[in-house]
Amino acid sequence: MHAAAVEEERAAELAGPLRDLLPPVDFCCAYGSTLLHARPDRTSMVDYILGVADPLQWHSENLERNPAHYSCWMWCLGSGAITGLADHVGVGVYFNPFVEWKDKRIKYGVVRMKDLAMDVLTWDRFYLSGRLQKPVHVLVDNWDIRKLNTVNLEMATSASLLLLPEEFTEYDLYAQICSLSYMGDLRMLFAEDKDKVKKIVEGSFQSFQSMYRPLLQEYIAEGLLKRSSHGQQKTFWQDCSPSTTNELFSVLPWTIQRQMQGRYGLPGKEMPTCTVVPSKDMAANCVRRALRRRVMVSSASQAISGLIASGGAVAVQYLGKKMAKAWKSRAA
Repeated sequence: MHAAAVEEERAAELAGPLRDLLPPVDFCCAYGSTLLHARPDRTSMVDYILGVADPLQWHSENLERNPAHYSCWMWCLGSGAITGLADHVGVGVYFNPFVEWKDKRIKYGVVRMKDLAMDVLTWDRFYLSGRLQKPVHVLVDNWDIRKLNTVNLEMATSASLLLLPEEFTEYDLYAQICSLSYMGDLRMLFAEDKDKVKKIVEGSFQSFQSMYRPLLQEYIAEGLLKRSSHGQQKTFWQDCSPSTTNELFSVLPWTIQRQMQGRYGLPGKEMPTCTVVPSKDMAANCVRRALRRRVMVSSASQAISGLIASGGAVAVQYLGKKMAKAWKSRAA
């Protein structure tokens, strides 16, 4: 079967729960390690992010359609408590895991479209923005999110270049981009596969290329990068001068730039984009520190939100599966 036909068939299969189960959404993508392998089986879960205009209304309708997707006590409390938990305890996303659909299991997270757009553009929580920096299967497209995500990809590229040495491979770049959203993630200490980044990059290398090669070509045209090939592996050299460092740093969200100003008292307090960075090392340290703090807070908040939402039992089941997988990877 032709590759395009296989991809179309896979997309139709992934979109099945949207057709059969859930109220309409404005945006949807499927993601996760399950998609890197063969068709998922009964023991694996496909993950979805659902963007909706009004989570309160969406959950109200979904509670009527699919009450079994929610824990008993969240079903009793209703859509107001569900959205309140997501907004005030979590990071704006409410997840329903271990949902049975045909012969598969899925997990879906519901987020307000406005919150999704804000995170993609500003990295204020660096939760969904980090997910969309990696390859996903977009099942319900949204033009606004697509446009904003082009900015997100450019920011991820710039942040990764600041963190990488002068010379690196194409694989190194994608691994660094993939790693951004795991910096400071508490789950990486005990509940995630130690080879998670490697498996993601190796399992979707061509998808990373499709996402980032146009940006790399722009950076090469602008003189920020040089490229040579050794066999099939492409090697890049980047300009580490202060002028290039500041050009890369100026692409980052103002939330990151603001941290540089606050920590070092640098110019540009009124205009965040005017921040001047003295060195590449200082820029890299700022990016690393800012992302670790955001990811740590977001991962902890979302974990607490999930524990409350499930009443504990489902969360323990989910965490147990993650930990078993993590310890298996460490023992290998």
